Amino acid sequence: MRRPIAARPVAQHGRATGPRIWTRILRAIGIGVAVVVVSTAGVAAYIVSDLTAAVAHNSVQLEGGPTAAPDIGAYKSGFNLLVVGIDACEAKYADLFPGRCDGPDASSVNNDVTVLMHVSDSPRRITVISFPRDLVMPIPSCTAKDGTAVSAQSGAQINTTYDEGGLSCVAKTVTQLSGLNVDFAAAVNFGTVIDITNAIGGVPVCLATPMNDAYTGLNLSAGEHTIQGLQALQFLRTRHGLVSGSDLARIGNQQQYLASLARTLSSGKVLSNVPEVLNIANIALSNIEASTTLTNPMTIVQLALAVKDVPPSDITFIQYPTLTDPDNPNRVIEDDASAQTLWAAIAANQPVQITHQNTVNDGVTVEPAAPSATPAPSGTASPAPSATPAPSAVPLSDNVRGSTAAQQTCSNGDTSQ
Repeated sequence: MRRPIAARPVAQHGRATGPRIWTRILRAIGIGVAVVVVSTAGVAAYIVSDLTAAVAHNSVQLEGGPTAAPDIGAYKSGFNLLVVGIDACEAKYADLFPGRCDGPDASSVNNDVTVLMHVSDSPRRITVISFPRDLVMPIPSCTAKDGTAVSAQSGAQINTTYDEGGLSCVAKTVTQLSGLNVDFAAAVNFGTVIDITNAIGGVPVCLATPMNDAYTGLNLSAGEHTIQGLQALQFLRTRHGLVSGSDLARIGNQQQYLASLARTLSSGKVLSNVPEVLNIANIALSNIEASTTLTNPMTIVQLALAVKDVPPSDITFIQYPTLTDPDNPNRVIEDDASAQTLWAAIAANQPVQITHQNTVNDGVTVEPAAPSATPAPSGTASPAPSATPAPSAVPLSDNVRGSTAAQQTCSNGDTSQ
């Protein structure tokens, strides 16, 4: 266990999954923002000329994946975007992460955050699945970016796949687990979370109880806060500040942030401000390690346009279902039965229903979703039924935690500290 650090610096990378996940998530959201903003030829030209080279030079060919982005029409059938949060030494932010650039594991780069965003065919739905960093599973053989062959493993933590073989190996591992081909992938560092949240002007979060974490330096009272920069990173990384102190609780906390971010961006306050969107796009595109399919800014534009009108009620955040590893109580393994129900619903483009009822022992509390529309006044004729009835939601196992972006969640801080 790492020693507590001073109130301001953030904990070293050992167990802090939050920043990567949020960095990846923010990256994905930034991509969406960039897509939406490129609605005029002038903006598109700016992005193409100024940002293409910055992304392309560090791109990664996904093993078994397409070598170039598909035509715009191909996005209409849905796509899968992998966002990987990596913990690497960043000289620009070295003062915020004592020991990260000169400690015993300074050269290791784990994917502490692994998130798959599935965007379905018509009707559009977004399902964001977070894989716990401590998930032990079979890892397939793969080819690293430098062409090195990486051997398969019968059982290893998913968060080691980036360090072993890079972004392509993470994508291949997620494909093996989910059965979904990864069309686009991006890896992001800590600094991007700081820069993007500053550019956005902060994200509102809710705390059911106070949160105090000496490891990340986070100290927040109960209630609502708008956080950005370093504080946002601390919030995303915190584990000891949550009631159970677990990585699963941290995922719930991170997903609260992500849902609030999605609501903030879709509210129009950000997307309607072209200079602000361009700034976010520049931050995102100039710092990510991207798959070769994601290096064209116009592709990013099309991805964003594909999802910008998805209502919050159709954006679902899910913690991948797991069970305690019988060989190690500090690790988890796949809950295959619960997972298969999830993957089957996604394959059939059916909405899913979270049945798990969060308690104070979960990372967050979950409030019921707000009504989707205001009831019609008395005497108003009922709308005609749709020619194509909406499919019934598939109830997921009680072991599947999550919420929609339409629901308010509040973090459960560890008040014993």
